[in-house]
Amino acid sequence: MPNVLDLTGRVAVVAGATSGIGRAIAIGLAQQGADVVPSGRREDAIEEVCREIEALGRGTMRHPSDVTDRQSVDRLRDAVLQRLGRVDILVNAAGTVIRKPAASISEPEWLSVLNTNLTGVLRACQSFYAPLKTSGRGRIVNIASLSSFLAFYQVAVYSASKSALLSLTQSLACEWARDGICVNAIAPGVFPTDLNREAILGTPRGDEMLMRTPMGRFGRPEELVGAAVLLASDAASFLTGQCIAVDGGYLASGVNS
Repeated sequence: MPNVLDLTGRVAVVAGATSGIGRAIAIGLAQQGADVVPSGRREDAIEEVCREIEALGRGTMRHPSDVTDRQSVDRLRDAVLQRLGRVDILVNAAGTVIRKPAASISEPEWLSVLNTNLTGVLRACQSFYAPLKTSGRGRIVNIASLSSFLAFYQVAVYSASKSALLSLTQSLACEWARDGICVNAIAPGVFPTDLNREAILGTPRGDEMLMRTPMGRFGRPEELVGAAVLLASDAASFLTGQCIAVDGGYLASGVNS
């Protein structure tokens, strides 16, 4: 039986790959054979991820980008096509959060989060649409959230952006299915990252999240790689418009004691 999870010969671009979830997915795709371009705003962090990808014997390139800047995203696309010749996989992992009571969120704060978490994803998807269509087996993997489904206290704008991202994922899946592009999402459970580590490690908020997670622990970024590889591979050839929750049972749980 052929290995339908093998990504050898494919080129993946991972936006937001400089840390946490995006970094783990970028390296995981390379482990399965893909050439991977990890991008983000921090050149030093990009360099570190590229070295890990090269150590696996995979192709890569160093090209910072900012998903809030359309021209920056387009320049990334053009550079990847010039250097690697194609794009088969796009992972949208860039994100930001503001924790603040909804009544005091300013319009600029609201718009800044939406600009990264939602509009930034649309920019990347639009920019890479043509090469993904040319691929014939294009894959887009968006990073959604538990807050795509549930409300979390004092992160209204983040939750709104992630709920909208899930809707965008479904809409693009329907529109682009005939172009051979599968569009899906992953909803991570509670994973300590640079965005949330201070808020959840050793805090009442984190303790409540653990109580609501049947597995009783936080996730590790590398535990998202399996779902990302699945959605990037031939195994997902008839899978589109879906969101896989990798959450230790969080969304399934009711009473845990």
